[in-house]
Amino acid sequence: MILVLLGTQNNSFHRLLEKLDELINKGIIQERVLVQAGYTKYESKNMQIFDLIPGEELERYQENADLIITHGGVGSIISSIKKGKKVIAVPRLHKYQEHINDHQKQIIESFSKKGYIIGLNEVEELEEAILRISDFIPVKYESNNKNYKIVQIIEEFINKI
Repeated sequence: MILVLLGTQNNSFHRLLEKLDELINKGIIQERVLVQAGYTKYESKNMQIFDLIPGEELERYQENADLIITHGGVGSIISSIKKGKKVIAVPRLHKYQEHINDHQKQIIESFSKKGYIIGLNEVEELEEAILRISDFIPVKYESNNKNYKIVQIIEEFINKI
């Protein structure tokens, strides 16, 4: 099962769902796709879409997912990599009025460089990422205080601003 996390942003992220529908129709994606869409209103015959999912239920879906495709929100990325999941992240972009700026590109780039996720710059890169996800081995998340890499990523991001 593929879990898609769009977070709780009050701006739409139609582009990602449209691309997923396209990839399902092309046969690139054959798994069940479950979407936590937040405020993105989208209808699809191919995907099961929820606005918001209670935390406990969302956590169960994350545990059972083979792949998580997410926007560039820190919370969605961290909660997924903590579970050892393969993650593809696609940023919401300001030029499409999906966010107030392009900070999600920087967040995704930081996590991607560390090897935690496959980070994309644009939705158009999604097909290639899905085709190569089976070979991707994410860096394992470690949550001890001596080697707290997530904090390092966030600090690096904040220092760039």
